[in-house]
Amino acid sequence: MSNIIKNVKLRNPGETEFHQAVEEVYETVEKVIEKNEKYQKAKIFERITEPERLIYFRVNWVDDKGEVHVNRGYRVQMNSAIGPYKGGLRFHPSVNASILKFLAFEQIFKNALTGLPMGGGKGGADFDPKGKSDAEIMRFCQGFMGELSKHIGNRLDVPAGDIGVGGREIGYLFGAYKKMRNEFTGVLTGKGIGWGGSLIRSEATGYGLVYFAQNMLAENKDSLQGKTCLVSGSGNVAQYAMKKILILGGKPVTASDSSGYIYDESGIDAEKLEFIMDLKNNRRGRISEYTDKYPSAVFTPSDRSAESNPLWAHPADCAFPCATQNEIDVNDAHNLVKGGVKLLAEGANMPTTSPAITILLENNVLYAPGKASNAGGVATSGLEMVQNYSGIYWTRDEVDTKLKDIMKDIHDTCLKAAKEFGMEGNYQAGANIAGFQKVADAMLAQGVI
Repeated sequence: MSNIIKNVKLRNPGETEFHQAVEEVYETVEKVIEKNEKYQKAKIFERITEPERLIYFRVNWVDDKGEVHVNRGYRVQMNSAIGPYKGGLRFHPSVNASILKFLAFEQIFKNALTGLPMGGGKGGADFDPKGKSDAEIMRFCQGFMGELSKHIGNRLDVPAGDIGVGGREIGYLFGAYKKMRNEFTGVLTGKGIGWGGSLIRSEATGYGLVYFAQNMLAENKDSLQGKTCLVSGSGNVAQYAMKKILILGGKPVTASDSSGYIYDESGIDAEKLEFIMDLKNNRRGRISEYTDKYPSAVFTPSDRSAESNPLWAHPADCAFPCATQNEIDVNDAHNLVKGGVKLLAEGANMPTTSPAITILLENNVLYAPGKASNAGGVATSGLEMVQNYSGIYWTRDEVDTKLKDIMKDIHDTCLKAAKEFGMEGNYQAGANIAGFQKVADAMLAQGVI
């Protein structure tokens, strides 16, 4: 283990998710650093692993029964070398400094790959929106923004949504910021179309994921046409990934949430996907209800004690993990290989463990890391920022075309960087190297600050 990684672990004890993210990047950029004395002398990697600012604050709010609750809020402003901090807000009980530092660290390189001027950041709170009324969520968002508003701005730090933070929460957060600061400005992305939002933003992460996968297949003279696809999750990313898979001729057969997953061997077609979207977006139901409507499908409850997730054991051609971090481990990777999967593209952030990635690569599975394949969401957030700055708004087709072009550019950039350093065809190495070099060169140019 390098001294750099040892020091990161010593300085950040117990932060396993953050350690994992740092090690994953360092393993592939170590060669780049060794070849560039300027990076070593300026301690670029050491500086990148240390947040420029970590903000931690208390959020008080009152529920509908008048009971007072206390939550923890965070914003990690990781790196601003190439632009304002940019990254989502996550509301989930699991949120802590380690998870947010891992996400912010990944965000640095993801944002760099888009070609847009955005630095890396992430934030959120250990608040669980599930089971809360709209009024309770509004009060929490107002309390959260009461502190966060002191640290963000449209040229400083522009948050977006993430797990637990959708259009409803962005609306409440934006309204609170506007009231507190007395200005209407593009301080958040993912806004509604009528008040500064961009077309295609909701679809962007899922669409971009599938565009990236299509580019990978095209590079190998193949396509999604006729491919059976495993998809985890049933939120925004999974929904629009499935929609684009269908448009491009593929067949999604799975979807999941925290309660378990459904397997529909005949395929989740457009009608069935509409049911899932209504179930999750409007009725806020559980994925198990899918089998009530379509009894030929099978629901399997979650079993956290199991050695593997049976969702990944079904025969398929492609896999799109869109749920959460570390959902695919070694056993799951072996099952994917046995099931015939030839491509895995990450829709979630770091859903595949490092040992699992090794197994996929050793078995010639095309593997796309989330910092490349799920960059469509933040890319379109960047496009929303540009539209907010200019006051000019593009059509759906214009934004979709720009998204396609960005995902193609990211794909090609990854391949080029991997080839340059002797790892031809390795998208993981290419994404890490290309993102790192862009940020490192900007940091060198700006001096030790």
